[in-house]
Amino acid sequence: MVLEKINQPGDIRKIPHDQLPQLAEEIRQFLIEKLSMTGGHLASNLGVVELTMALHLAFDPAKDRLIWDVGHQSYTHKILTGRKEGFTSLRKLGGMSGFPKRSESSCDVFDTGHSSTSISAGLGIVRARDLAGEKYSVVSIIGDGSATGGMVYEAINNAANLKTNFIIVFNDNGMSISRNVGGLSTYLSDLRTSEGYTDLKKATEDALRQLPIAGDWAVERVRRTKNNLKTILMPGGALLENFGIKYFGPVDGANIDQMVRLFENAKKVDGPVIVHVRTKKGKGFGPAERMPERFHGTGPFDIETGLPKVKKTKADWTDVFSTVMCKEGARVPNLCAVTAAMAEGTGLRRFRGMYPERFFDVGIAEEHAVTFCAGLAVGGMIPVFAVYSSFLQRGFDQMIHDVCLQNLHVVFAIDRAGLVGADGETHQGIFDLSYLSLIPNMTVMAPKNKWELADMFRWAIHKADGPVAIRYPRGSVCDSFQEFRAPVEKGRWEVLYDESDICLLAVGSMVQTALEVRQRLRQNGYSCTIVNCRFVKPLDEETLTRMAGEHKLLVTMEENVHSGGFGSRVLEYLCAIGSCVPTLVCALPDAYIEHGSVDVLKKECCIDAESIYGKVVSRFIGL
Repeated sequence: MVLEKINQPGDIRKIPHDQLPQLAEEIRQFLIEKLSMTGGHLASNLGVVELTMALHLAFDPAKDRLIWDVGHQSYTHKILTGRKEGFTSLRKLGGMSGFPKRSESSCDVFDTGHSSTSISAGLGIVRARDLAGEKYSVVSIIGDGSATGGMVYEAINNAANLKTNFIIVFNDNGMSISRNVGGLSTYLSDLRTSEGYTDLKKATEDALRQLPIAGDWAVERVRRTKNNLKTILMPGGALLENFGIKYFGPVDGANIDQMVRLFENAKKVDGPVIVHVRTKKGKGFGPAERMPERFHGTGPFDIETGLPKVKKTKADWTDVFSTVMCKEGARVPNLCAVTAAMAEGTGLRRFRGMYPERFFDVGIAEEHAVTFCAGLAVGGMIPVFAVYSSFLQRGFDQMIHDVCLQNLHVVFAIDRAGLVGADGETHQGIFDLSYLSLIPNMTVMAPKNKWELADMFRWAIHKADGPVAIRYPRGSVCDSFQEFRAPVEKGRWEVLYDESDICLLAVGSMVQTALEVRQRLRQNGYSCTIVNCRFVKPLDEETLTRMAGEHKLLVTMEENVHSGGFGSRVLEYLCAIGSCVPTLVCALPDAYIEHGSVDVLKKECCIDAESIYGKVVSRFIGL
């Protein structure tokens, strides 16, 4: 096998040229086999095998800087830099990350997990290189929908002033997670028809240079007309070169020789240059080619059929949200749904099919999405922005200034809140209670089970008069506590069990954990209250005051970092009213939490039932 010869950076240059197609095939089969067991980002990585090989042939990853946007396309890069063995522990606790990670390899230049950052980072590295007087190439590889993000335009605008070499590779597969939308996607699609221009330009220049006297003069005269020619042959116009950036392509992302040739030419440009590469998401694996969204991020699957190895047996939180949105869409004619290229992941695919005129996919542009929702609200609509917790961080300023400052009726459906597991630090939704709670006018909620999730969204749509954020976790929905369904009233908590000694104040997913802790405590002779603190903001001050007066120990429980979270808000209130009741805060550490299964991470972070029980008993005994 050719792949056996790849054990460290640079080994690909030792592979005979005629064996490169075989190496590409073996890498694809390796990825399919390994990810069928571990899960991971399959479709995007299958699409960039030859592109990555060409990059490693044209550049030296030990010296040059290859920056992968988003990062979920870096698996072949990891293979070619000597990390094949790491795929057995891919995305597991203590194992190899599914994204570039500087602490993992010197060939990983920049930690990435969110999109549209590579050009900005690359431009900074270029400036640092030039200031230090060093010589190496900087290549930002961007695609899979990242070009829809606003940072890309800001970075390209800034890069236009550059007078030294900087290479931007546009991996154009027509996809992000959902199908690409927007003007740049259309523009790149138009460029796919522009090969006639490229071929004509080269043939014309070659022919004119053969003229014995006026060849160079004729070439120069023709060059002066090139923008007019591009306008005719490129329907999108010469947008990129009008930015002051040289454009090469488009080139077939399966043709290694052509890509290497373009990369070598790109190195010679004294300024920024864009190389446009066309790839196919899911290439080489039939199910992934047919269903690239399904195989963007997948769990373990059967290679023969492409079907998941673990069949879904119950609804997840996203399914419940999807059902509520579809039902409310029929009842509320001004209800709109907004997504940032995540219609499938956030559960809006069904809403899109039923109410296409009220569904908006704005691309990977969370900042724009938030302000777009503000505009919808001003116009009399009720927008629901469905977004993953870690991605909403990018719209923080817009939430403050464009939504909450005006107290607009925008509903934030925050999926993947808390620990999400295998995607690691960049995707853990562990900061939202902190950053949402500090914004004036924002109402922050978290449901204990599927019925409460539905009730919260109905309340947020029908009764709220300002911005509302509802956060819920990844995975199977909780269907416990069916007997507890108190009506949703703003700022009112729900007391599930009312006893004495110890009071567990639990938020969202931690209510189920609180029940397990209570069972252990009662088995050992302690009486225990559980309060479902469904409103993180505003706090139910009346209930909290009562609990502080009637119990010997309060325990807050949340799947959020300690700093600025629910527990911090409780402590602040207790201090304000002069309460001296001992309070134990059970939260995630103020740290970035690596990849691993959610259950393992909860245990590592000491917010599982066993760990909390131990901390509660220890604290209670010490009173």
